[in-house]
Amino acid sequence: MRGSVTLHMKAPAEEIWGLVSDVTKIGLYSPETFEAEWLDGATGPAVGARFRGHVKRNGRGPVYWTQCRVKACEPGKEFTFAVEAGGKAVNTWSYKLVPAGDGTDVTESFELAPTPPMRIYWALLGWARGKTNEDGMRRTLERIRDQVEAA
Repeated sequence: MRGSVTLHMKAPAEEIWGLVSDVTKIGLYSPETFEAEWLDGATGPAVGARFRGHVKRNGRGPVYWTQCRVKACEPGKEFTFAVEAGGKAVNTWSYKLVPAGDGTDVTESFELAPTPPMRIYWALLGWARGKTNEDGMRRTLERIRDQVEAA
């Protein structure tokens, strides 16, 4: 009930982290989440900060808002947030950055909460959704790479 994609970027981790942790710019990179905004007076990433993302599932629809909460926020190293329903995490997304050679290895990952409804969903549709998520993560990371390497 998880997946990940790693891509090498010829840029410093701090520069990449600034992009992945600025949720207001997610629409520039993600094939599904086309906008996001901080909530409750938050103006940037911090553990516990909440934001909502506007999602167009599979790039076609349905279109809906998700409520999210930052779970880990370590500049240059990690940005992790949970998509919540009823105040409980249903899916956790993470970006982890590791200096490597001439740049940074960036891993984007997701992990569904191990609840009975999610286990049933994953058993029935997970094979397709997991592939869609991995394709989307790859496109997201490629778009981020293209931006930081062009700078």
